[in-house]
Amino acid sequence: MSQMTLSQQWDFTLHKHTSSQPGPTLLVIGGIQGDEPGGFNAASLLVTDYRIKSGEVWVVPNLNFESIIKRSRGVHGDMNRKFKGIRQNDPEFQLVEKIKSIIKDKQVDIILNLHDGSGFYRPEFIDKLHGPQRWGQSLIIDQTELVDVSYGRLNSIAQAIIQQANLRIKNKEHRYHIKNTQTRFGNVEMEKTLTFYAIKNGKAAFGIEASKSFGTHYRAYYHLQMIESFMQYLGIQYDRDLELSINSVKNRIDNNVKLALYEKKMFFDLRNVRDRLRYVPMKKGEPVNFRASNPLIAVLDHKRYYNVRYGNRSVTKLLPQYFDFDSSIESISFLVDGVNKEVMLGGMVSVNNYFQVNQLAGYRVNIIGFTKKGYRSEHDLPISHRDIKSKFSIDKQGKLFRVEIYKEDQFCGMVLVDFTEQPVAAAETDKLNPVF
Repeated sequence: MSQMTLSQQWDFTLHKHTSSQPGPTLLVIGGIQGDEPGGFNAASLLVTDYRIKSGEVWVVPNLNFESIIKRSRGVHGDMNRKFKGIRQNDPEFQLVEKIKSIIKDKQVDIILNLHDGSGFYRPEFIDKLHGPQRWGQSLIIDQTELVDVSYGRLNSIAQAIIQQANLRIKNKEHRYHIKNTQTRFGNVEMEKTLTFYAIKNGKAAFGIEASKSFGTHYRAYYHLQMIESFMQYLGIQYDRDLELSINSVKNRIDNNVKLALYEKKMFFDLRNVRDRLRYVPMKKGEPVNFRASNPLIAVLDHKRYYNVRYGNRSVTKLLPQYFDFDSSIESISFLVDGVNKEVMLGGMVSVNNYFQVNQLAGYRVNIIGFTKKGYRSEHDLPISHRDIKSKFSIDKQGKLFRVEIYKEDQFCGMVLVDFTEQPVAAAETDKLNPVF
């Protein structure tokens, strides 16, 4: 993911999974409504955990990013009702025009718009939760067929998709049904939507609705089941880095929260992070640039602190301490459990028993949470887990600690030390965080 500044934070991102093998292009859109986390989390996982081997999959995981971060259906109104017409002074005018141009791209064959809907759609009324008035667990089409359009047999395709997906859904209540909104026949609300805009511009488009009766990870799981059914139908081959199960999806959503600041001088693994991280080195008067492990992370400036948001969640607050920055070194030497290692600034090192930072002339080491009387620089000291006060860890379990490097009073960078019982080797962090 490219670096972002705060002035760019509400623009959505387009991620193109390309391959060397020809095939159709599937466009998946999440987050058009900011209070539907199943859709935008599934789209985010499609960005971070899937590799396409034939055809292409384009993903917009955060279309209405401001509403996602602010936990609102639509901060400036419902974006999914702005595709029939939108005023130029609407704050979302540029975003809507931008996604329209992507939808109309000649390469795009099929469009999926991910939603979370109420209850469980059924063609006939069963009870308040199950009936035609509900949207959850449905595959939405605006009409039965499009003439002279690739993949225009919408109803036939929808039948094939839900048949395939429902084979993998054991609970009958959770299985999908086709909902045809028959938009052309006077459905005023649906005429304003993204999918109908796509159809009017000669593109096959479907809405996928996961039930709001489920938690976020269940919704994301079902969205991914449906997306994979579409890819199978289209002949798009793929690999993924997670097992497609409820628990794996939940674990990935909960733990894929990693942040690098200022050209990767600092790296934070924010799993189980404390509510506040104090004395974080920052550049005064400059916007924060950052890289994140997934496209749903934002860093918001609140003057006295920076709020790290992950989708609908508030992750932590970064309380700054301002410094000038120095770029004269990129790494520092550590002795880790008796083995010398050169560790990149902005990296993470796993420790079983002890570590020490080897002296580098002209540079000062500050291990946050450790003090030894008479030492201004805490280098060449063997440090075990018990030597560091747990309240200074970045995580609530007291396992992750910051080691900061300075040249005189200028900040050079930070290394994260991991004392978890089953540590992840530092060399593995890039595999866990391909964005970095």
